[in-house]
Amino acid sequence: MSDVSYNSGTSENEAQFGDFIELLKPRVMSLVVFTAFVGLIAAPVPVHPLIGFCAILFIALGGGASGALNMWWDADIDRIMRRTRKRPIPAGKISKEDTMALGCALAGMSVMMLCLATNLMAGAMLAFTIFFYVVVYSMWLKRATPQNIVIGGAAGAFPPVIGWLAATGSMAVEPWLMFALVFMWTPPHFWALALFMRNDYDDAGVPMLTVTHGRPTTRRHILGYTIVLALLAVGAAFTEIGGPIYLVVAVVMNLAFLLGAWRIWRRDEVMAEADNYAAERGFFKLSLLYLFLHFLAILAEALLKPLGLGGWA
Repeated sequence: MSDVSYNSGTSENEAQFGDFIELLKPRVMSLVVFTAFVGLIAAPVPVHPLIGFCAILFIALGGGASGALNMWWDADIDRIMRRTRKRPIPAGKISKEDTMALGCALAGMSVMMLCLATNLMAGAMLAFTIFFYVVVYSMWLKRATPQNIVIGGAAGAFPPVIGWLAATGSMAVEPWLMFALVFMWTPPHFWALALFMRNDYDDAGVPMLTVTHGRPTTRRHILGYTIVLALLAVGAAFTEIGGPIYLVVAVVMNLAFLLGAWRIWRRDEVMAEADNYAAERGFFKLSLLYLFLHFLAILAEALLKPLGLGGWA
């Protein structure tokens, strides 16, 4: 389909500054920024505030580049899905060409500047993350397999690793524990969304698990992944990134998350439609709080360690 359909040229559709910000997926970027910041602070090497600020800024720009390039590639299905049809490209406010140019420019600048501000390993990991999200997930997995969210979720799990690398320049076990936390959280988070968005993915031809295997299977997968996630999240309390604060948060939040997943598993479509997918919507909202509180607890433990209060020491 020609790009003309995306850019009507009418005055009502002229792009505003906010439309370009929307291309960067600011809500997703906020998660990238926060988890990267936690990875940076949790690292055992102190970082100069200016360098830390630059590192988070360039990681955020890299995340924004990924969002813009994802919107460029997915413009055709964004026009079909209810929750995405008002994005700048399908709304005719910004052309695909301009979106691709913006994404590529931000990607190149963010990687280069992160290398200069911190180190080569952090820059290389940011470059790999952008590549993984745009090429591996958006261009390949999203439309090819119901495991799209499972494997593609790695892209959203890399920021704390990048933050850690920006501080230390070296690998360790701890950032990969944070990676695993986000990685295992992503499938139940998005599958809950797929349940109550109902026909969006069907209409767009995206092979989400709800489309290829049905909603009962999706409900079972949500419960299974949540059980594994709970074991991982609570177990992380007894590692270097954990401590008593984190343990309390992990126990409370994972009990609530398990209860929500169990409720979803017990329901069928008749029950779900009767209350407008209240349990699924509630689980999705809880999942946002779940990840935020876990990383906030990791941050608290890291900030208290210099005072002799964080961790188990």
